[in-house]
Amino acid sequence: MVKRTEQRIKVLVTKVGLDGHDRGIKVVASMLKEAGMEVLYLGMYQTPESIVRAAIDEDVDVIGLSYLSGEHLIFTPKIVEEMKKNGLEDILLIAGGTFPAEDIPTMEKMGIDKVFRAGTLTDEFVQYIVGNLKR
Repeated sequence: MVKRTEQRIKVLVTKVGLDGHDRGIKVVASMLKEAGMEVLYLGMYQTPESIVRAAIDEDVDVIGLSYLSGEHLIFTPKIVEEMKKNGLEDILLIAGGTFPAEDIPTMEKMGIDKVFRAGTLTDEFVQYIVGNLKR
């Protein structure tokens, strides 16, 4: 059972690069909505620039990236760099999907605040977001 959040948290979720698998991110988006968050799903095939532009335009609290194609080590530093260029260090950056376990520390060093592997329960997402907002 997902507990609703007290404050209205705005979360942008998206796919980056050529990854065309979106079932998981749609499930996560739905569950975050059920928890009382405002969720904006940008869709597939986004660029780091389009993600950051949408985060600025929509004034989000969280950016959630979904990776299933193995491009996480390529796009993560590009997104973090774009966020820094635009002064978005106060936005929580999370990622979910399928990753080799050994890549998670690398992703965190690159600037992802938290990495969730496929199969993570929704309560874990919600609790992490609520407990770690930067704004």
